[in-house]
Amino acid sequence: MFAIGVDIGGTKCAVCLGQMSEDSVEILYKCTPHPTASFSPEEMIHRLSEDVRDCMAHAPDRPVGIGISCGGPLDSRTGRILSPPNLPGWDDIPIVEQLQVQTGLPAWLCNDANACALAEWRFGAGRGCSSMLFLTFGTGLGAGVILDGHLYTGASDMAGELGHIRLSESGPVGYGKMGSFEGFCSGGGIAQLARMFLLQELQRGKKPDLCPHVEQLDTITTADVGRAAQAGDPLALRILQAAGEQLGKGLSIVIDLLNPERIVIGSIFARCQEQLWPAAERVIAEETLPAARAACSVVPCALSESVGDIAALTVALYYQEKENHI
Repeated sequence: MFAIGVDIGGTKCAVCLGQMSEDSVEILYKCTPHPTASFSPEEMIHRLSEDVRDCMAHAPDRPVGIGISCGGPLDSRTGRILSPPNLPGWDDIPIVEQLQVQTGLPAWLCNDANACALAEWRFGAGRGCSSMLFLTFGTGLGAGVILDGHLYTGASDMAGELGHIRLSESGPVGYGKMGSFEGFCSGGGIAQLARMFLLQELQRGKKPDLCPHVEQLDTITTADVGRAAQAGDPLALRILQAAGEQLGKGLSIVIDLLNPERIVIGSIFARCQEQLWPAAERVIAEETLPAARAACSVVPCALSESVGDIAALTVALYYQEKENHI
């Protein structure tokens, strides 16, 4: 079958055409992305509709529909985008209705973490599992939850917001909460953690290679920490070990609560698994129930480079199949 994917992000919005089967996906055509900040929501939806029609013209057969992946908050049931922090001005936008009217195709809206969970479950590192979680571990920390072969979105589309869980009374701030899971396990959080460690070293009169001068503190990024850790810098390794310990705490809660077969983790974990995982694994071994721990594997994502396109396409596949089975 053929489907169209619409990936709406804070930086760009992109549309693609894909061919999909039970166990494979191929991107056949990609439209030129549009910079999100350059257009109002109405203007952007008009351009996305034009791109969808362009994809329809390139499709050998009529696409089954449009899968839309977008950061939350949103209401997938009514197809509305509800003021995501990375999309200023996108306030109560009925994107599903508008795309359906302008293209004539059915459309479905899905939180981007949920969309990535669907993609990894169907075509990536979660293939073959009945119950799995996908954790973003990128700019922020969100999750998509697959339970017994179905995407679980919760009572108000808020399932999977693991980043809001508080793991410690103190620590980096993420999701507006000090010591949160996102505070320790996200790009912004690890950068905060690094500055805490570096400030302690500088106040002791040391000049760590990662940041020899206090004036440089505000410029330190997670990418800097990752590169230094991979080069063997002992302080950078300690920073990622501390993040790994908190990752282990958060994953332990999930493993005992949901008893998944697999947890797939994206972005920073996929790049820094060697530095993060040993500490996380030790904590999981101490904290989780043995039977739940034995049933669950933790792996990096498999669709890192193309996950945005494939995630949006998989939304169309999943909801089209779901509607046909009702």
